[in-house]
Amino acid sequence: MKTFYQILANTILANVTNMTVWFALIFFMYLETHSVTATSIVSGIFLVLTASLGIWFGSLVDHNKKKNVMILSGVISLIIYIIGFIIYLIYPAETWKDPTSVTLWVLVLLLLFGVIAGNIRSIAVPTLVTILIPEDERAKANGLTGTAFGISFLICSAISGLLVGAGGMYYVLILGIAMMLLSIVHMWFLPIPEKEIVHIEHQPKVDLRGTYALVKAIPGLLALIVFSTINNFLGGTFMGLMDAYGLSLVSVEVWGLLFAGISCGFIIGGLFIAKYGLGKNPLFAMFVANIIIWIISAVFTIQPSIILLSVGMLIYISVVPFIEASEQTILQKVVPQERQGRVFGFAHSVEQSASPLTTFLIGPIAETYFIPFMTTGAGVGLIGGWFGTGPDRGIALVFTVTGIIGLILTVIAMNTKYYKLLSDRYLHGGVEPMPETGTS
Repeated sequence: MKTFYQILANTILANVTNMTVWFALIFFMYLETHSVTATSIVSGIFLVLTASLGIWFGSLVDHNKKKNVMILSGVISLIIYIIGFIIYLIYPAETWKDPTSVTLWVLVLLLLFGVIAGNIRSIAVPTLVTILIPEDERAKANGLTGTAFGISFLICSAISGLLVGAGGMYYVLILGIAMMLLSIVHMWFLPIPEKEIVHIEHQPKVDLRGTYALVKAIPGLLALIVFSTINNFLGGTFMGLMDAYGLSLVSVEVWGLLFAGISCGFIIGGLFIAKYGLGKNPLFAMFVANIIIWIISAVFTIQPSIILLSVGMLIYISVVPFIEASEQTILQKVVPQERQGRVFGFAHSVEQSASPLTTFLIGPIAETYFIPFMTTGAGVGLIGGWFGTGPDRGIALVFTVTGIIGLILTVIAMNTKYYKLLSDRYLHGGVEPMPETGTS
């Protein structure tokens, strides 16, 4: 457990670095260009890259020592942040104000790759839980992983807005370079007791066909991934519009500090799981968490109130660790260890593949339909009297509609046969044997 705690501490350090760069980049783009479409496109690109690289990242984790791939993740990010910092210093401030500037998008894409390199670590950590933690304690360990994420989220939320407000991306990249270097050095000297790389000889490294066959062979597992994919399709709405909505209510400094407080929800949820676990059936806990999230999503922007938004987001974020920990706990039990990196990567890729479409589209859709609907359109007369009017209320309407759709889909999913099949597998079955495959 001492080793696991040190891994979590190192993960906090690396996550703070990458998440601060990511948050700051979104803030920076919106404040410089004042374009909702530009910020949603950045979020969409991020999710496309996340989805497309997940399976490959998973193969790296399966075929190499976990410590080595975590160091590799940090080194890639460090090099990219140094290059990005040099570019930022070379070009004048006016360069970043034009949303059509090629140089701006080169910097954005470069920094996105640096942030996304951190996903290698995100896939490696749950496989280390399997290696280091006994089965009956893994749900609690996954809760601690959620807590570590929450601490990272709190810190980066508090500082990202302040750093952008003080000096654009200048202080952000200086901090990112320094902290990532510290993370690499700490991981280099951290002993992780992984005696061997568990994998099957002559197995293709990026074995997409074999990984899919294994996922399909476990009753209900593919349905779980599909359900999470649909949820992420809807969740892309929040990634594309939440910062624009929050910044319409308060300044960037206040929004950043506010999110620091709200992010305590990750810590609250993670610590609750670490102490009490997820109950007998993690899948049931996951569905209950989704019901709560979608109810909150339908009402937390129903009035233009920063207090309502803050309370709703605090509850929302407190419940998120239950969803993440539930899926990780299920996969750690039913998937063979030699495949866990690729299955986690496969699930990550598939589940994230839906969000880019929403995130790419939601900015233009909001600007073309919802914002006019609540500014000068029919929405002003229909619901404007109690819902409010203006561009921010158009964005708020998107959140409300998304929450209602998500709630309906969750209730439907709970009543399918796949829910019972996967529950039975988790409660009464063992690890599924790996299907034979010889091609990638």
